[in-house]
Amino acid sequence: MPKEKIESSYNLELDRVIKSIKKEKAKLVLLQFPDGLKNIATEVSREIEHETGAKTMIWMGSCFGACDLPQPERMEKLGVDLIIQWGHTSWPFAKEGKKGIKILK
Repeated sequence: MPKEKIESSYNLELDRVIKSIKKEKAKLVLLQFPDGLKNIATEVSREIEHETGAKTMIWMGSCFGACDLPQPERMEKLGVDLIIQWGHTSWPFAKEGKKGIKILK
């Protein structure tokens, strides 16, 4: 599904996401979706990989809100440079992991 079609159905701010990945020079990006958006996760992942050259991983665990974030320390062990979480409300208290893993919400 091309970016334009995704964006016509959902406001995922893919341009902002792509710009952030490029700015951070992220090589491995973790994508976290609420259950209602997991049905388009692979299409979003493909589009991000195509536009940025970064590899993506889709978090298939829970996502019950902005505070339900995979533990950055564990993601760092996997080599994740950036976590992108989609949800309903932004969470202003995002923390970075020990090595400075970035979190975009």
